[in-house]
Amino acid sequence: MNTSKSFVFVYGTLRQGESNHYLLKDSRRVYQQARIRGSLYDTGKGYPAFLLEGHDYVYGEIYEIGKETLAALDVLEGYRQGKEINLYDRAEMEVETEGSPVKTWVYILNDSHKETLKERVPFQDWKVDRWYKSFNEVKYFAYGSCMDTERIIKAGMLDHFSKNVETGKVINYSFAYSIPRPDGARANIIETTDDDYVEGIVYTLSKEAVDYLFKREGVYSNNYRPTFVDVDINGKIHENVLTFTVINKQPCSAPPEHYATEIMRGAKGRLSDDYYRKLEEKLESVGFQFSTDTQEKKGKAL
Repeated sequence: MNTSKSFVFVYGTLRQGESNHYLLKDSRRVYQQARIRGSLYDTGKGYPAFLLEGHDYVYGEIYEIGKETLAALDVLEGYRQGKEINLYDRAEMEVETEGSPVKTWVYILNDSHKETLKERVPFQDWKVDRWYKSFNEVKYFAYGSCMDTERIIKAGMLDHFSKNVETGKVINYSFAYSIPRPDGARANIIETTDDDYVEGIVYTLSKEAVDYLFKREGVYSNNYRPTFVDVDINGKIHENVLTFTVINKQPCSAPPEHYATEIMRGAKGRLSDDYYRKLEEKLESVGFQFSTDTQEKKGKAL
């Protein structure tokens, strides 16, 4: 990378909301949802260590940076070009995004320090792990069946999903049905570089409610993973709002009727009319059609 601008993948204290993010305050975030194969360890010193080993994904963000910022990051990471033993080495690697891979700088722990590592970071996501260990309350962005109050009532969780309920929008994301199941696909949001958006319901949740969502979303069976997005609520951007995204995305396909019903019922009268029509168009685009009985009830039930 010999140009004045380059890209860096950050997975620890440089991420949005973390202690060293100030070093990137003048840098443009290109992708919020990025990942690379490897392993993430907790050093026990307040920052993680990335190693090129294993087949799991490590999650982070990609920023476009200038030469001065890169030099500042080198100092932070204990890297000096040409030195045999750094704290971290800097390498140019391809990092996966929701679109095409991006060649970025990645800081990798020098092999001489590997023997000090013992504990892998849960979720292979430093930001999620630190948040999960310490939070009491969090805003959660629901864009699929978790918008449906009827299903929440059936789960006996209504009290947990009744505090400060709002509507919100995430920009540069698109809605998709991209996790296949035997009876049909389930919903997902996908980061994009265009001007698409996803509307949803924003809940303020306790840890008990989040633990319910972790089970419901199949976090521990690697179906969805917890992550954070920026949500526009009444014209104000709220950073670090919890949501869930599919780990292994597949081409879009039709959802089962009961699931589509939950989404449309949760959206109707709460999200904008334009977005409700977008959801209808998405169903049409994947070849879904409500049964005759459901169509007759649709005006009331949905």
